[in-house]
Amino acid sequence: MVSEKAQVSHDVFPYLRVYKDGTIERFAGTEVVPAGLDPETGVFSKDTVIVPETRVSARLYRPSLAKASQKLPLVIYFHGGGFFISSTADPLYHRSLNKLVAEANIVLVSVDYRLAPENSLPAAYEDSWAALNWVAAHAGEGDGKEAWLKDYADFGRVFLGGDSCGANMTHHLTLKLKGSELSRELKIEGVAMIHPYFWGQDPVGVEKIDHVRRSMVDNWWTFICPSHKGCDDPLINPFADGSPSLEGLACNRVLVIVADKDILRDRGKLYYEKLLSSGWKGTAKLVEIRGEDHVFHIFDPNTENAKSMFRDLASFFGKARH
Repeated sequence: MVSEKAQVSHDVFPYLRVYKDGTIERFAGTEVVPAGLDPETGVFSKDTVIVPETRVSARLYRPSLAKASQKLPLVIYFHGGGFFISSTADPLYHRSLNKLVAEANIVLVSVDYRLAPENSLPAAYEDSWAALNWVAAHAGEGDGKEAWLKDYADFGRVFLGGDSCGANMTHHLTLKLKGSELSRELKIEGVAMIHPYFWGQDPVGVEKIDHVRRSMVDNWWTFICPSHKGCDDPLINPFADGSPSLEGLACNRVLVIVADKDILRDRGKLYYEKLLSSGWKGTAKLVEIRGEDHVFHIFDPNTENAKSMFRDLASFFGKARH
C-alpha cells in the first residue's frame, strides 16, 4: 500500500511538490547564507525581525563606506520566487543584491515575507505592507530603532523595487499607498519592476504560441491563489475587471525591465503601455534586455547584461525628481 507521504496531491513543476499527508517538498530556493560583510563588494548586511507576531524579517544592506553625513537613497526590495520559494537569505539573492547595493550606492531593505502554500495569499502582500509601515517608523521623528535606517537612509529618496512576484507586489503596494495614512509618512519617489509577474486568462504575445510555459505559469498561479477568478484575479492581472486604475500609483517614476526570452515579457510591456495611457502623472521607462530569460541576473550577476541592468537601476535610484 502506498503511504500518503508518497502520494502527490499537487506538483508545482519544477519547484515544489505537495503530498497528501500535507508534507511540502521544495526543490529550489531553500539554501541560506548568513548576513555580514561581503568581501567582493564591500557591502555590509544584517538581519532583523520586523514583525515579531508573524516572524516577518528583513535583510538590510549598506555600503561599507556609507557616512551618516551623506545619506543614501533607500530601496525597499521584494524578492521573487512565485510567492512559494526563496528568501532574503537565498545565496542567489544575497549575491545579486550585494552587487546592486555596491553599484547603486544605496541602503536596501530586502523583505522576507511568508510563503505559500503554508501562508496563502494575500499573506505576502500583508507582510510587505507591514514592512513599509516598519520602514516608515524611521522617517522624521518616528520611533523606529534601526540605526542603519536612521543614520544612513535618505527618506526624501525612497524607492520600491522587486523582481518577478516581488515586482508584482510593488505595483499593489504603490496603489494601496495612494491616499493612505502611510503615504503621509513614506513618500515613494520611484518603483523599479524587474521582470514583473503579471498574468491573465487570455494569452498575449508569445504566450499564444508557447503552450508549455503558458501551462506552467497557469499552474503556479492557481496553486498559490485558488481564487474563483483564476488567472484574472486582480492580484495577478492588473487589468482584470475590478482592478484599480494605474492612474493611482503613488510615485513619480516607474522603471519596467523585461527580458526578451521571458514568458512574462509581453505582460511587462503591456503594463508599461497601459501605464502611459492611464492618466498617471509620472514618467515611465521600459528597458528590454536581449538574449536573457526570467531573473537571469539572480542566477549570474556577473554577466555583462546583469552589470548593465545594475547600472540602469543605479541611474534610476540616483535621479530624484524634486
